[in-house]
Amino acid sequence: MNKPANPSPALTVSIESFSYRKGLPAPPTEHGGGFVFDCRCVPNPGREERFKALTGQNQAVADYLRERSEASAFELHCFALIEQAVSSYLERGFNSLEVAFGCTGGQHRSVYFAEKLAAKLQSVKNVTVKLSHRDMPR
Repeated sequence: MNKPANPSPALTVSIESFSYRKGLPAPPTEHGGGFVFDCRCVPNPGREERFKALTGQNQAVADYLRERSEASAFELHCFALIEQAVSSYLERGFNSLEVAFGCTGGQHRSVYFAEKLAAKLQSVKNVTVKLSHRDMPR
């Protein structure tokens, strides 16, 4: 992702995973800018017994999803759109962006993509990342 030419105020990107069974995340309190991505178009590792007790933070689940072309395509397209928004928000001096990933149970796919995006954005200058998993089992 290209860095903006001029230093800009910090942008906080709040990333949340959630379960559609428990409803959409609450709207942001700021200007309302952001995205909600539906991960249910990606194969569900939770349908396989070996993954049921795991989450998108576990390496076995990450490996399963990384091997699926649907997951790679989903990541490519979602992250490109988010990167475009981050660059624009930084250039325009916006201070917050909300990104949410939802799946059926809020445990596997949404957690995986939220974690991947958070890791990717950690290195972007003037961006602070806040990551939360609303419905992931504790």
